[in-house]
Amino acid sequence: MKMESHSLDSLDLQLLAALEVNGRASFSRIGEVLDASDQTIARRYRRLCAEAGLRVVAVRDAQRLGQDHWMLRLRCTPDGVEAIADALAKRPDTAWIGLASGGTEVVCMTRPRSPGDRDDLLLGKLPRTPSILEIRAHQLIHRFFGGPDGWTRKFAALTGDQVAALRPERPAADGPARIDPEDEPLVAALERDGRATYPELQRATGRSESAVKRRLSALLASGAVYIDVEYHSEILGYPLAASLWITAAPAALHSVGQALAAHDEVAFASATAGPSNIVVTAVVPDTAGLYAYLSGPLGRLDGVRSVETTPFLRRVKQLTYTRLR
Repeated sequence: MKMESHSLDSLDLQLLAALEVNGRASFSRIGEVLDASDQTIARRYRRLCAEAGLRVVAVRDAQRLGQDHWMLRLRCTPDGVEAIADALAKRPDTAWIGLASGGTEVVCMTRPRSPGDRDDLLLGKLPRTPSILEIRAHQLIHRFFGGPDGWTRKFAALTGDQVAALRPERPAADGPARIDPEDEPLVAALERDGRATYPELQRATGRSESAVKRRLSALLASGAVYIDVEYHSEILGYPLAASLWITAAPAALHSVGQALAAHDEVAFASATAGPSNIVVTAVVPDTAGLYAYLSGPLGRLDGVRSVETTPFLRRVKQLTYTRLR
């Protein structure tokens, strides 16, 4: 892929890619790997935060934790769609919310933390909302791309040696992925700021710095949480995103999913339960780029039976949410 930005340069793209590899790496370490001073890296980081919406946060990996993970499609009345999107965005268990279908549909990813939370949302709050005309809930059952796999790696901004130098050393996971009740203050602090320092995490948790380091290392090693990066894709020259609801032949489901994961345009791909069996988030420069992808790389895949495309009108929430009005 090629960056098509008038405001970012190759060092900015390398910094984004470095943060996707290791979001907690120090500016001095990133500078050493990218052959830049730590002051330059810190200055670029602050500018990306201000101008590109850059945020580094911890994310609970529902797949590794064995928790439900859903993609919701909510068809709404035009006068209620923004209020519904805002209400969903305020919830801590939602992410990647956008307005689609000309502003009459909300697409939302949700990770309920318990069956009770899931039932409260899917069987309680949403069906009782008058502005919602139809609810389609697709359970995500196998991730092909996304989560800890960041989209900027598809720009090949870093060499293999640079990736290896940035990748943090992790101890072998000791047991299954889990978040214990005593971990909640630590995870909550990292969900606010994935680059929080150990003294800051010590104050947030009331635990010793050595205990914080040890438990954070274990959480990351097990995959219970990972450090993720959000930013505005338009800053890279890719302002248009769309959800693709793909139906593949059952025998071709896995091969199609693996092929989709390798496509440059694909930022997320998962097998789903429901009328379609794969959902993809595609990111492209413009509508011509979307057509080229649909009629080209996607259209040539053996085993694809149908594709429904819902371009996003506006992004409401990625991983974090700040109401602007």
